[in-house]
Amino acid sequence: MRLSLISALLLALSGCTAFWQTLSGDAPRQGESSSLVDFLYPDGETPPAADDRVPVLNVPLRVGLAFVPSNRPSSLPEATKVALLEQARQRFLGQDYVADIVIVPETYLTGRRGFDALDQIARLYGLDVMALVSYDQVSIAEDRTSSLLYWTIVGAYVIKGTSNDVHTFVDTAVFDLKTRKLLLRAPGTSELTTTSTLVRSGEQGREARTRGFDEAMAAMTDNLAVELERFRARIKEDRSVLVADRRGGGTAGWLLLGVLGVAAWWSRRRGG
Repeated sequence: MRLSLISALLLALSGCTAFWQTLSGDAPRQGESSSLVDFLYPDGETPPAADDRVPVLNVPLRVGLAFVPSNRPSSLPEATKVALLEQARQRFLGQDYVADIVIVPETYLTGRRGFDALDQIARLYGLDVMALVSYDQVSIAEDRTSSLLYWTIVGAYVIKGTSNDVHTFVDTAVFDLKTRKLLLRAPGTSELTTTSTLVRSGEQGREARTRGFDEAMAAMTDNLAVELERFRARIKEDRSVLVADRRGGGTAGWLLLGVLGVAAWWSRRRGG
């Protein structure tokens, strides 16, 4: 009878993590993502063949910035997404080649998809280029050995029983809206591991997921500054992009080379 009681207790304890995760609304493994390809080419559309049009950037640029919407409701609140985009916006706002950076509400992108939707937004805000942020995040909660070593009658209130591993990837792709060509892209990643009592595993898991987005966005912003400098060097060599000064300076690739050089220098100075 004693052996049976111990076996029953161990069986009950093995399901405690799942019980608290169910109670808190968290599954052992969660994930959410948004696909840039699915957004730009919905319903299985085939991307058009490449053409020989050369993008002409009219500086200073009006830039749109938005998250690519997910196909299902996101656990990240809209206000948090706007705050993350605002941090990236502040990093580049005020540069000579930028007239304004407009944060586009995600709701504007959920009703319609594809480049036709971007064209509509471009007309609404008067945009020249669009920066689209897609993401992929996976969070895993699993039992730790310590969850059984310190189990007592009050259980989840005192035990450290969950390891929350959160892996976050974000990717920003910048498009010229007139030619629909990709100008540059920059990724950012974050890997987090946190522990919490079982009763707080749902709350702390959500906090970790939010922190993962924050770190990945910060890394992406740093990488974007680097990619801008590489973009400057690339268009100097292959002339794949032309630049026109909308204030009447004419078309000249060297103009963008200069302003992007200043931008990269200033970004490194602020980051340092």
